[in-house]
Amino acid sequence: MKRMRYKLCFLAAMLATTHSYAITPVDVELQLLVDISGSVNSTEYDLQMMGYSNAFASERVQDAIINGTEGSIAVQLIMWSGSGNQQVMIDWTLVDSADAAHDLSTVMANIARPFSGWTAIGSAIEYGYPLFVNNDFAGTKNVIDISGDGTNNSGISPAAGSAAALANGVDTINGIVITTDDSVIDQYAEQVVGGDTPFLLAPATFNDFQRAIENKIVAEIQGTTPQGAVPIPEPNISYIFSAALLLIWLKKQFGGSHEAS
Repeated sequence: MKRMRYKLCFLAAMLATTHSYAITPVDVELQLLVDISGSVNSTEYDLQMMGYSNAFASERVQDAIINGTEGSIAVQLIMWSGSGNQQVMIDWTLVDSADAAHDLSTVMANIARPFSGWTAIGSAIEYGYPLFVNNDFAGTKNVIDISGDGTNNSGISPAAGSAAALANGVDTINGIVITTDDSVIDQYAEQVVGGDTPFLLAPATFNDFQRAIENKIVAEIQGTTPQGAVPIPEPNISYIFSAALLLIWLKKQFGGSHEAS
């Protein structure tokens, strides 16, 4: 009897060990960086979160997920504002069915706002990209999807955060800005989005946000560019030179330890 109990305990331990080190293949590892800075009032916060929630509850997004090569994606949601204000609100979650998408939708709809403050776009990206490492998923591509409604006014520059992420395993950074302010749109287009076929959407109001998020997630899963995307300019020489210097510095500081899965 003791030997049987020992065997059962050993098998349970083996299963737990196997599970903890299992790597799940997915079509996309999708990290959602959600702006909750002070410029986003409580009504806009609710509209933004309902936009994410309703997108994952939609048949269109669910069909895109299920009909992918792997039939699944992994999603993480982080809220951010100032340079020291970032928090994982939903950690890496497998979405491989309509039920799983609905469950994620429900959680998104009920997240309480943890803080607000300045707008640190670069610091949000810098916080997010190392979290692809050892997340137990192996995506065909790693995508950061960042929302915002203002220009950077805190922390490291958006260009520095973006360059660091792309140098350390993130394939694409896409953006969505809820504004008609050209200065915000230009900063995201020129300094934030980047990598493999990036795109930027600019819905004029928070009420337009849900449809834009739905279009965005479908495009990210399918590897396409949604209609209405803002043209992305080619990086200028000074930007490329600055990014190269940054990458050299990062490699010296971290020794390439931030390679994403």
